[in-house]
Amino acid sequence: MSLRLCFDIGNTDIYGGVFRGEELIAEFRKSNHARPTVDEFGVFLVQLLRLKGVDPAEIKAVAIASVVPDALGPVAGAVRVHLGVEPLVLQAGVRTGLKLRVKEPTEVGADRIANAIAAVDRFPDRDLIIIDTGTATTLCVVTAAREYLGGAIVAGLGLSMRALGRGTAKLPLVDIQRPPHALGRTTIENIQSGLFFGHLGTLRELIARLSEEAFGGTPPMVVGTGGFAPLFKEFGIFDTIVPDLVLRGLLRAIDLNTGSSRAGAAKGGKI
Repeated sequence: MSLRLCFDIGNTDIYGGVFRGEELIAEFRKSNHARPTVDEFGVFLVQLLRLKGVDPAEIKAVAIASVVPDALGPVAGAVRVHLGVEPLVLQAGVRTGLKLRVKEPTEVGADRIANAIAAVDRFPDRDLIIIDTGTATTLCVVTAAREYLGGAIVAGLGLSMRALGRGTAKLPLVDIQRPPHALGRTTIENIQSGLFFGHLGTLRELIARLSEEAFGGTPPMVVGTGGFAPLFKEFGIFDTIVPDLVLRGLLRAIDLNTGSSRAGAAKGGKI
């Protein structure tokens, strides 16, 4: 069975995964602070795949979601040159299976679209709020009819922490973790408490307001993903956490845009 490779190019990391069928057999993260050339990223990718026990020649399809425009070119170019595959880039005109009920569909982040594709595929016929806790924390509202209504964006935990550290004279950068108590006894504990419980309160408020505005107060299914989602696992805001949701959305996008599925694109939703 041929392999498929998916990339989520975020502000902090490039998150990648290799699938055999529906099984995620390898995944990796690479810092996205430096912008490599096509060949630099290509050599890195081929070496990494081999290190993970994956033969690059077995990769037959690639999908990419990017919220960093100047990082998309090197990654897509590396896929073409070093893997010999034309990547599917999640962008306007690509079939998604969603109906985008927003004012400017092209403004919706590709990562948010990928999350929504995967969520409606995994949890069909459910009203959903999808929360991705990355550099930014994004909340996306999707109806049981696969209508993407929009949502909210707030600064993520890491971004908030760095803003405090760099925007003040004496507050340090801290490890992001769940504190045992809200009442901090040191400056570090104060910051950790404010970051964590402040974010928790923000999420609860937004979930309540989005549920009321989109679903008349009927509780939707809340799906968590992203690196910080496990921190909130015990606080009852997520019904489920799917760590690789964005990759699975990209995997589904490959299916939706190949063969007969692509021919019928006009019948489904597009970005």
